[in-house]
Amino acid sequence: MANAEMLRRLALSLDGTVEAPHFDRAAFKVARIYVTLAGDGLTANFKFKPDEQSLKCTVLPTAFFPVGNAWGRQGWTTAILSELNEADLLNALETAWKHALPAKRRS
Repeated sequence: MANAEMLRRLALSLDGTVEAPHFDRAAFKVARIYVTLAGDGLTANFKFKPDEQSLKCTVLPTAFFPVGNAWGRQGWTTAILSELNEADLLNALETAWKHALPAKRRS
């Protein structure tokens, strides 16, 4: 079962990631924010491409759901951390992290 400490540890292990405050959340970013952690540590919002969001929500419907506004239509996806194992969390982080890299580092 994933939790806030695990998310923080895994996110900060990804090359170039820094943590910074973002309103009432903690944001993890490289060139752009790719995931935010709720203040209560129970959920996180990931920036996926819309097709990635659809896949995550289909494969793990108890864990992932689109953010309920225009942000959600852009791929922002909420995850209930307790519904994820470490491998699922790392996969989500790596997927979102790749999109946040500077253009010259994406591959």
